[in-house]
Amino acid sequence: MGARSKAPVVEVTTEPVVRHERHGAVSVISIDRPSAMNAVDGRVATGIGVALDEADCDLEVRAIVITGTGDAFCAGADLKALARGESLDARGRPEWGFAGYVRHAVATPTIAAVNGFALGGGTEIVLASDLAVLDPSATLGLPEVRRGLMAAAGGVIRIQRQIPLKRALEMALTGEPVTAQVAVEWGLANRVSAPGAALAEALDLAGRIAENAPLAVRETKAMVHATAHFGSDWDDEPWALNNRAIGRLLRSDDFREGARAFAEKRRPAWTGS
Repeated sequence: MGARSKAPVVEVTTEPVVRHERHGAVSVISIDRPSAMNAVDGRVATGIGVALDEADCDLEVRAIVITGTGDAFCAGADLKALARGESLDARGRPEWGFAGYVRHAVATPTIAAVNGFALGGGTEIVLASDLAVLDPSATLGLPEVRRGLMAAAGGVIRIQRQIPLKRALEMALTGEPVTAQVAVEWGLANRVSAPGAALAEALDLAGRIAENAPLAVRETKAMVHATAHFGSDWDDEPWALNNRAIGRLLRSDDFREGARAFAEKRRPAWTGS
């Protein structure tokens, strides 16, 4: 009889690896594996994906912030989990992509509050977010070519859509990281926060979004993404999409409420309908 193989060593914890909280109209999703630099395994992907679904379906949530705990935002894929043969997909939902996030389309605006180290998959989460606020200590980069791989969780698809091609190729081909300030200058993020304040400043940004008509915000996000890469803004197709979207808004309760509130010099009471 042959020797019995050893059972794989599995990280055992009763603590959640993703935390989901509400701050008024803003949903905050936190990756909570600081001892592993918030690396993504299947549990993290499942937690993020489920939290995204919950937030997007909640009519009272107007913006979603994703962040990390400790000194890292996200160190990318959990290579130890991969070595054990574990799947990094969200349980039962591989179509959501890496971290349950990078191919998980939601109508609610998303903001990455990057509190620190965010290379590889961490940068790909940033690229998949609508907006990003970076701590001064944050670093972004796609080092996969240094490991014989490429940034296949959306990195090589999205980066050249968000920054100039030569900048994108510099990051993707050298694998070298960039600082928070350079990331903002190149257009990878919206702003650098005060030290330790990335989440607070992301919440402030999310709060300003949340003050607006939710249906109008969702239609605006959808239109920007849908028309971002048309060949010309004179083409008929983007204008057809635009006309259908504004038609939906003109028929909405929120549009009527916005007009009344303006006339009556008061804050609007949005319903999202």
